[in-house]
Amino acid sequence: MRPTISLLITAVLAVGGALLLDISNPTLTPAYSFALGSVTTGILLTLMVTKLQETYPSGTGVVHSKTIYVGNLPYRANESDVKELFAQHGEVFAVRLMKDKRTGKRRGFGFVVMAAEQAPTAIETLNNSEYGDRTLKVREANDPRKTERA
Repeated sequence: MRPTISLLITAVLAVGGALLLDISNPTLTPAYSFALGSVTTGILLTLMVTKLQETYPSGTGVVHSKTIYVGNLPYRANESDVKELFAQHGEVFAVRLMKDKRTGKRRGFGFVVMAAEQAPTAIETLNNSEYGDRTLKVREANDPRKTERA
């Protein structure tokens, strides 16, 4: 939990606890009510954080992503078409197809962000595959273009 949210929750629960104690037992002084509310809140937050740490141990729940270059796309293909194509091979987080700045028309290539574990399978399966009468070129986005040297 972020510190600002924890602080806000603590303040709300402390004030709420103080008000509840004040209403239920009017003989308590406001400072004593506030102190009891703060202690109760501290105990509750400690229990909540402990429960969250047991449920989500550190290191889990973090999904690493990889950006994939997709070239030679049909010009009529849109983001949802490409997302649907890649979703068959894993979880897709984002699709961005490049457009010409002057005309606004698609340029036939783009980038797909998907789960890092599933990206190699998608690259291997979709590279040189046919899609909309075109042969796709699919590779990891930050790999330099491979050139043959004599």
